[in-house]
Amino acid sequence: MKLFLNFLSILILSSAFSANAAKVDEIKFSGLESISRGTALNYLPLEVGDEFDQDIAQKVIDELNKTDFFFDVQLNFKNGVLSIKFIENPVIKFIDFKGYENDMVINDEIIEKIKLNYSLMPGKIFSKVRLQKVLSELQQLYSSNAFFDAKFNVKSDLDSQNRVGIEIIFSEGERKLIGNLTISGNQKFDTDTLLDILDMGPPDFFLINYFSEKDHFTRSEFDAALEKIKSKYFSEGYLDFKFEKANVNLNTSTDRLDIEIELSEGALYSLNSIIFKGDLLGFSEDKLRSFFTLKDNDVFKRDLVEQGIRSLTAKINDLGFAFAKVDSTLTFDEKNNALDLLINIDPAVKVYLNRIVITGNHKTQDDVIRRKITLNEGQIYSKEDIRNSIGNIRRLGYFSDVNYEIKKLISENDKVDLLIDVVETKTGEISIGLSHSNSTGAAINAGISQQNILGTGNTLKAAFSNSDAIEEISVFFEDPYFNNLGHSISYGFFNKTLDAANLDASSYFFDESGVSFGYGIPLSESSKISGEYKFSSLDLTCGTELKNSYETKQCLSGDDLDSSISMKYIKNTLNDFYFPTNGSRSEIVTTLGLPIADFQYFQIDSSFKSYSPILNNKVFKFSSKLNSISSYGNDEVPFFKRYFGGGASSVRGFDFNSLGAKYANGKPKGGELSFVSSIALGSNVDIIGIDNKNMRISGFLDAGAISEKIKDFSISDIRSSIGAQFTWLTPIGPIGFNIAQPLLKKNDDSTEVFSFELGATF
Repeated sequence: MKLFLNFLSILILSSAFSANAAKVDEIKFSGLESISRGTALNYLPLEVGDEFDQDIAQKVIDELNKTDFFFDVQLNFKNGVLSIKFIENPVIKFIDFKGYENDMVINDEIIEKIKLNYSLMPGKIFSKVRLQKVLSELQQLYSSNAFFDAKFNVKSDLDSQNRVGIEIIFSEGERKLIGNLTISGNQKFDTDTLLDILDMGPPDFFLINYFSEKDHFTRSEFDAALEKIKSKYFSEGYLDFKFEKANVNLNTSTDRLDIEIELSEGALYSLNSIIFKGDLLGFSEDKLRSFFTLKDNDVFKRDLVEQGIRSLTAKINDLGFAFAKVDSTLTFDEKNNALDLLINIDPAVKVYLNRIVITGNHKTQDDVIRRKITLNEGQIYSKEDIRNSIGNIRRLGYFSDVNYEIKKLISENDKVDLLIDVVETKTGEISIGLSHSNSTGAAINAGISQQNILGTGNTLKAAFSNSDAIEEISVFFEDPYFNNLGHSISYGFFNKTLDAANLDASSYFFDESGVSFGYGIPLSESSKISGEYKFSSLDLTCGTELKNSYETKQCLSGDDLDSSISMKYIKNTLNDFYFPTNGSRSEIVTTLGLPIADFQYFQIDSSFKSYSPILNNKVFKFSSKLNSISSYGNDEVPFFKRYFGGGASSVRGFDFNSLGAKYANGKPKGGELSFVSSIALGSNVDIIGIDNKNMRISGFLDAGAISEKIKDFSISDIRSSIGAQFTWLTPIGPIGFNIAQPLLKKNDDSTEVFSFELGATF
């Protein structure tokens, strides 16, 4: 209808002037209501004084129609006066999208973006053309997710003020599922390997398919998976690889999708040679080749080339060339299925660090952060030093996030600023409350803990805890940068009473008070050695059975002074304080009970844990602890210093303190050797509406043993279990919930399926 009116308008005009063009003396508008005269004039392709003919008339109508402001435009030219009559498009009063249910296809956020992109919002001029584009986009969106029967019904209501209300009502229909998927032409990789890359196909076991949705098709995921297959072949030297077909069709007889993929692997290419060009910065060819594991005559592998380029670029960056470019070009010898790899090096200009700017630290003092940065202003740029510095800042535990940016100076192309932005996290708390632990039972807790006092980086902890088994009061202070050399100093006071009967152990009671003093020296940015002296007085009271039958000598000795010195080595390269995904942490502590006091013993406590990212955002963890204690002189190892095992923080699936030798009354005796090792595979928990960065679920395999005497350790002492853990970083600290099933156990072992632990981390 609109095209017909435009044609009729031009036809009438053609009789209003001869073949010779006439001049426009005046322009008149009619029908404008919401559009101003000035706006209409801006879109006209002519002005007063221009020549006017039939071609110009068509151009005027075309340009005005492009604005989407008008439903119809009619022209009349007579005696030099061009009259333009408008019928405006209505203004949108409201536009509602109703009936969409599948959030994986469309949701409120996508709807708002569509409205914004097509200017279909209240107050905007309505355009049927734009509305049709929206409907086409919705149809494409649903079709790409296998909703081929989706329909969209449009209802509109135009009022007397030329305002229109619009409703778009969705009828999504049923999603078509994958019924069959075939791959042909593959020889290098078997079909199962390629299907694993696709991660979609006919349904397997119904329960697995329910959670994985393997038979759900989306065009975007399918295209991405095809690119992964192509990349896999390219990485193995099949550079002529291509897809002959990748068809997705609806099988009308099964009402399911049939996917047919046919590929052509092409020839396998090998490497002739690597040629280096550009500014080689004095590197020999042998040195440059050392960055590439790919050698002459090897099968060409693109991922090894990319790895070599990254290594070479990083080395050049560390020489101060922050914006170096290392590019690769391939020259093919198709006759021999070989190629030459040309590496072009453009180091650009050597760059120096101008300023280090730290933002986001509202509480933490600048110098607390700067002392963890291994490069200084004015120094040659080093990417490795920057990366190490960011890791050091993250390991402080004061920040939930640390980001950095390298910013070029406009005035000087050989200088950059290092911008570090931190997000501070809660590093201190005052707490009063109740807690429960599998090991100590219900407890009343109160205390103050601050890892970053007044932003200085110093640590202060004062705590009180009272449970059925343990009552403890302690005050501890540490200054991690006591002097300009980065040495640390610490000191504290503690008082601890323990009623072992409430720990499922033999009955004894002791009250210990003491002081400690420590000093630490950094060996590197990630390692430290420290020493600590501790002196305490112990009041030991044994139960009747323990005193008369099991530990008579120690219970009656009257020994009450413990004076010890310990040395600790620790190396920490973990990338996060609570939930690391990469790096490792090693610790070894040796403690000597000095002969000036009543207890002579030598103790070694060691631990190691490492984290590695694997399998699509999963994290593999290995951890191990090996502890031993022995006496020297004529004394025995104090029985209350022996090791115990079993429970949430040891071998899960076994009761707390239940492993190892036992007294005749069945109570645990403990041992001089403790071993615990574990492997686990964990990932973040995906729960809608909850920050899954603070939650992790993992499967684990634990093994461990308690040996009464070091020399008597036996394989038969080992216990193991398998299970799952859910860890949650709550506002009061991390909590772990465990479900475990023993694998290696003896008939008289005491087991537990469920346990939980305060302070647990993955």
